Amino acid sequence: MTLTHLLILALIQGITEFLPVSSSGHLILLPKLTGLQDQGQALDVAVHVGTLAAVVLYFRADVAVAAKGSLRLLRGRVDTQGAFLALCLLIATVPVIVFGLALKLTGLDEALRSTAVIGWTMLIFGIVLYWADQKGAQEKTADGWSLRDALIMGLWQAVALIPGTSRSGITITAARQLGYARHDAARLAMLMSIPTILASGVLLGAEVVATADAAAARDGAIAAVFAFLAALAALTLMMRLLRSVSFTPYVIYRIVLGLILLTIAYT
Repeated sequence: MTLTHLLILALIQGITEFLPVSSSGHLILLPKLTGLQDQGQALDVAVHVGTLAAVVLYFRADVAVAAKGSLRLLRGRVDTQGAFLALCLLIATVPVIVFGLALKLTGLDEALRSTAVIGWTMLIFGIVLYWADQKGAQEKTADGWSLRDALIMGLWQAVALIPGTSRSGITITAARQLGYARHDAARLAMLMSIPTILASGVLLGAEVVATADAAAARDGAIAAVFAFLAALAALTLMMRLLRSVSFTPYVIYRIVLGLILLTIAYT
């Protein structure tokens, strides 16, 4: 694969992974709309590793707290802030793993990879995000995350397995609907992405290890680095802007792109 193609792939994944605009939808559309070679699962894993590294680095303080808490949670103890955070993340991740396995085993994951599906999900969930962002209260903070809210957000997150929905977008929507402030909603959505990206990376990685070669490893390493840099820049910018800007710009982008894709799909 050419360096230009790898760069385009990594930038798309890195920029869109944490913005509420659907990275998977953009990656699926890339070969469909440009005629470029489908990147395959090996590169999907690589760019996900890059974005995972970016979110871990950005939220390293929260990740360190949750990691320490995980050790206590493994011993059956939920007596610290870190252990409770780890438990919330675990509860929030279970629905997406269960739903993801169901889609994989039934073959529906491939059936949903169409321009029409992505167009509808871009449009519909963009409007839902706008509604939740405008109507939702801003009284809750990320430090007050509860097990109930973690489960609700986890169930919403499972819907993001439908291409075009956006994992970050749907979890931010859920958090805003539950009354979390914009910045805190995004923070929780980003923390939820860590075990989710890790789980999907392990699932995809298990399928490509047997067929990996030196060229694929080289391309994957290049794509991962570019995706890491793009994701870190996009995440940093979004988190800063959310202190003064709503999610409306992302909603407008989703609606415009959704309408364009539906036009293409039905003509």
